[in-house]
Amino acid sequence: MASFLDNNFLLSNPAAVKLYREYAAGMPIYDYHCHIDPKDIYKDRRFSNITRLWLEGDHYKWRIMRSNGVAEKFITGCAPDREKFQKFAEALPRAVGNPMYHWCHLELKNFFGYEGNLSGQTAQEVWELTEKKLAEPAFSARNLIRMSNVAMIGTTDDPCSDLKYHGLLAQTDFAAKVYPSFRPDPALNIHKAGFAQYIAKLEKAAGFKITTAADVAEALSSRMHFFNSMGCRAADHGLDYVMYCILPQKALDAVVQKALAGMALTKEEIEGYQTYLLLHCGREYHKLGWVMQIHFSCMRNPNTAAMAELGPDAGFDCMASTDSCGALFALMDAWEKENALPKTILYSLNPADNQWIDTLLGAFQSDEIPGKIQHGSAWWFNDHKTGIQDQLTSLANLGILGNFVGMLTDSRSLLSYARHEYFRRILCNLLGTWVENGEYPADINFLGSLVQDICANNAKRYFNL
Repeated sequence: MASFLDNNFLLSNPAAVKLYREYAAGMPIYDYHCHIDPKDIYKDRRFSNITRLWLEGDHYKWRIMRSNGVAEKFITGCAPDREKFQKFAEALPRAVGNPMYHWCHLELKNFFGYEGNLSGQTAQEVWELTEKKLAEPAFSARNLIRMSNVAMIGTTDDPCSDLKYHGLLAQTDFAAKVYPSFRPDPALNIHKAGFAQYIAKLEKAAGFKITTAADVAEALSSRMHFFNSMGCRAADHGLDYVMYCILPQKALDAVVQKALAGMALTKEEIEGYQTYLLLHCGREYHKLGWVMQIHFSCMRNPNTAAMAELGPDAGFDCMASTDSCGALFALMDAWEKENALPKTILYSLNPADNQWIDTLLGAFQSDEIPGKIQHGSAWWFNDHKTGIQDQLTSLANLGILGNFVGMLTDSRSLLSYARHEYFRRILCNLLGTWVENGEYPADINFLGSLVQDICANNAKRYFNL
């Protein structure tokens, strides 16, 4: 019987072991979508204890604690750091089958050399061990990234950002490249609170008055060119659902003016405006050679009381069931007709969308680059063992798995690179199982090169690195 987190963790056959150890394990990490603060990297931030490193902004962990009945003061509140960590340590053993259990122990093992099991009883020894280690210079932000063999980090940045810390990092000798990614959601969310205030901010960044939909588009384009000068390779759109609604230009301008005046909008007006900007952004990304990432089927902040108290991104979002299929096909077709279809990665938070996404890929590929249209890695609530296997299997069944650009952390934590190891072990086990079952030739050299492509090489090529 295997022991927990041994060298063959998640590897169930000899082919899987060989693929992981000889081909996957040593590959660099291209973490092309995350939420790390570039300021923390530039300042080479130090963490006083594991609560600051683990619990400060990780809503995955917050959800575990809430599900175990932990009071909010121990999660996002003012309780002492040691008490917060104790509450998390007490909750974690009950999360059997949750990827958080695996990730936490991989991180403790890989970064701190701890091979025990975190629980309420072992919390003190883990606290003392990690506190001692974190006091060492080797555990600064940049060194944690070096320790993980990270070659590239794609942060997530507001169009109005001055990208100060990206510029400063580019002047250092830090080996990992830290590039911004363009996230224009506030400009598209015309129906959400704060839109008028955001447009005022965008006006200041772009340097001109915004009164029409075309002005918004022009302002975003100007910011794109600035981002491009700072090394940007990708954009990201977080949509509740994908929409497609075409409105005349005059109607779009009227929609913007209504929103700026604080007037309520109809669903058609909202979707018409959003479609206009999505189409515009996609054209611009194509010109710049950027990758367009589209995330959808997320229910944001359904707990209105928690939203009022804690704000967004506090761990209360959920999977949504949306009808995004037809609209996404229409968007892709509109770009294709104009020869303006950007490289695109599609992520749905609902795994029920896997198969139609994988058939969409085949309808819009081109000879521009292998796998121009991608089914993004199992995202958020799907980045567990079953979700990763399902995404990989669906892509293999209906597309070309060998052209996949692989895993990302989508995380705010500097220890989350262990998720790449988790993904790589699952990938190698899936391929190894197919070999052991006689479903694919036992050509380990070829499969090894394919594994290395999925782990790193495809992303390096896809993002022009």
